[in-house]
Amino acid sequence: MDLAEVARLSERIRANVERVIEGKTAVVESAVVVLLAEGHLLLQDVPGVGKTMLSKALARSIDCTVKRIQFTPDLLPSDVTGVSVYDQVSRTFEFRPGGVFANIVVGDEINRASPKTQSALLECMEERQVTVDDTTYVLERPFMVVATQNPVEMEGTYALPEAQRDRFMARVSLGYPTAESELAMVRSHTGGDPLAELTPVTDAATLRAMCAAVSRVYVSEPVQRYAVALAAGTRTDPEIALGASPRATLHLVRAAQALAALRGRDFVLPDDVSGLADRVLAHRLVPTAGSGADVSALLARLVSRVPVPDGHAG
Repeated sequence: MDLAEVARLSERIRANVERVIEGKTAVVESAVVVLLAEGHLLLQDVPGVGKTMLSKALARSIDCTVKRIQFTPDLLPSDVTGVSVYDQVSRTFEFRPGGVFANIVVGDEINRASPKTQSALLECMEERQVTVDDTTYVLERPFMVVATQNPVEMEGTYALPEAQRDRFMARVSLGYPTAESELAMVRSHTGGDPLAELTPVTDAATLRAMCAAVSRVYVSEPVQRYAVALAAGTRTDPEIALGASPRATLHLVRAAQALAALRGRDFVLPDDVSGLADRVLAHRLVPTAGSGADVSALLARLVSRVPVPDGHAG
């Protein structure tokens, strides 16, 4: 598949999702970028702004297997990964797959589950496989987790551990809509359910071809060094206790490849990298205790300090 076809199909996915999500073009674009980069997406915001609606709309835009897991305090790890059940007739154990056995997994309110249950996602998100009772089951590609979470200061939530956050390629917030967007939402939802009317615009096989094409987008050495410099800068900033991991650097470059493909280019610009820095890096950073620093502001300051490669600025 060539990149022109990738851009065309990506635009169809974006337009399909925007039939349900009004006035959030940048957020929808971020979701498509993560999809093409074979990453996982974390949607964080207050209840009722459309986090679950966005994840469902993205899932319904692709003709593939989709499962939804509602994370609650009593959810068990085996509900996520699966469990072996003894069959008295055959006298053997039969494996019953959990909710992660799908191409797109919608994890609703992920931070309402206990840390033990949250950790059930670690293996599948990083290695695309699940191990139960010493048996490893490979998950079919594409595989994407789209998780929603409420702000940690809200009741009934558990903060996601650093290892869990680091596995999400990007974190975005929808925010409240503008008055016009909210009015358009009221009009479209009053007469029916727009989500129920969504039909797939592509399928799993085509999406795999799109992801393969995106992985071939050219990233020059100066742009690679620029991405590394941004990540490394977070590790030496005195106001940041925990900086970006090498995994974060890889995610930043892969997301930049997807963004370049969406914009019809077969090469990555430094602007692609810097434009994604907040979405890809901010949720991984831990400010120094007592500093009260705003992570997004720290990242913006860091981006302004790191030299842009000559001849590559967009």
